[in-house]
Amino acid sequence: MGFLNKVKSKLGIGGVKVELQVPGQVSKESEQVEGKVVLTTKSEQEIVEVEIKLVEEFTTGRGDDKSKESFDLGMVKFSDTYSIKPGEVKEIPFVLPFKLLKSNADSLAEKGGALGALGKVSKFTSNEKSKYMVEANVDVKAAILDPSDEKDIKLM
Repeated sequence: MGFLNKVKSKLGIGGVKVELQVPGQVSKESEQVEGKVVLTTKSEQEIVEVEIKLVEEFTTGRGDDKSKESFDLGMVKFSDTYSIKPGEVKEIPFVLPFKLLKSNADSLAEKGGALGALGKVSKFTSNEKSKYMVEANVDVKAAILDPSDEKDIKLM
């Protein structure tokens, strides 16, 4: 039975469960996301690090010409090592500062007037879209596959 428990622990089965709690939308001007990471477990585990980041998935084009890029807009790490026991709930509140990136079309669109109209047309024709998400990754000492969670968020 001990061998099976070790294998399950390495694969993260019955190990640490991560739940990310963030608001559904955040103001772009605030330049920060507040939330918390909630950790629970079914067996005693050692947490090495918790990393939270805001990611932008930027897509352009249509059909076969569609391309996707990911950008990290902000990140915060907690490197305190501690143990979590079965039935225990560990909450880690965080404030995640971020800095938005702007495409050339976005920069033009903000100028207003003729240049703004040109920027809006350029953004439309290249089908530029951004999707934002907050990701939490937890480094568990005994696990090969570390637990994580992600939540979509709208920046208004």
